[in-house]
Amino acid sequence: MSLSVKGSIKQKLELEQGTSKAGKEWKSQSFVVNTGAQYNPDVCFKLFGEEKIQMLESVNDGDEVEVAFNLSSREWNGKWFTSADAWKIDKVQSGNSAQTVDDSEVPVFENNQTEEDDLPF
Repeated sequence: MSLSVKGSIKQKLELEQGTSKAGKEWKSQSFVVNTGAQYNPDVCFKLFGEEKIQMLESVNDGDEVEVAFNLSSREWNGKWFTSADAWKIDKVQSGNSAQTVDDSEVPVFENNQTEEDDLPF
């Protein structure tokens, strides 16, 4: 299940790392987004792996973001655990667009009209 939510970064939690039973190194980091909802506004997301953790470096506390994530549940010893695993983080610009605007890509319009080109309509 893939979902997305918009909100502001409330907190980045500490990096966690370790070694699996198979001897592989792993890293994960969680972060909290405040959605602004009336009830239960804070959602904690987890990033797993170095590549995904690097996405969190480009955002700061208070930044408006849109987080794409997967929800999954697992059973262990008769109890169920649910995870919100983020896979994409986009900064939200002031126009509620999740795209990054590069100044070099913004078109520049100049008024090069002379008096001779001035038409009454």
